[in-house]
Amino acid sequence: MTHIADSAKPIRKARSDGAAAKSASGRAVQKGQQTKQTIVDAALGLATQIGLEGLSIGVLAETTKMSKSGVFAHFGSREELQISVVREYHERFEQEVFFPAIGEPRGLPRLRALFANWMRRTSAEIDSGCLYIGGAVEFDDRPGPVRDALVSSVQTWLNAMHRAVVQAKACGHLRDDTNEEQMAFEVHGLILALHYEARFLKKPGSLDRAHQGFENILTRFGAPALS
Repeated sequence: MTHIADSAKPIRKARSDGAAAKSASGRAVQKGQQTKQTIVDAALGLATQIGLEGLSIGVLAETTKMSKSGVFAHFGSREELQISVVREYHERFEQEVFFPAIGEPRGLPRLRALFANWMRRTSAEIDSGCLYIGGAVEFDDRPGPVRDALVSSVQTWLNAMHRAVVQAKACGHLRDDTNEEQMAFEVHGLILALHYEARFLKKPGSLDRAHQGFENILTRFGAPALS
């Protein structure tokens, strides 16, 4: 006679085996994600120095001490590798520049925080290079998924800056006749000029001039009571 307890043993064993297999599968997925992140980190470090076009499966394999097939398995193509690097750069940009500023009150406090965070990151990139600016030079006239990823990332950030200007105007911190697009354009122009002068021309005092330029913009567009 077979007891219920005896018949349950195979069921428990099957469940145990299934749980073990599921756990092993989960660990494999986690390890795969960690390996892919390691490759992306290395690729981002290289891209800021040699550009997105300088990236290749072979270069990453050599840098990470992996096989070419191992690197290829995580991305499938050089293009997908480049897109992954753009996404990683954008996520880090948001974490360092955008999200910390959101905690500030709307209006000039938030606008100032966005610019201050942007300048802080730009200062750190004078030696390494900005992927947005470098990528624009590489892909400005080259349609395709990599260019689309770059454009989407840059536009997302510029939209956030423009929205902060709009909110500052709505809060009464800017003149009623302020052209929001013009102001956001000029702020962006300061960053581009800073990269060109500090990184390419190696001109001293560029950071101070960029900060002064921002203050000049606020003076011109600021509401009378705040000017």
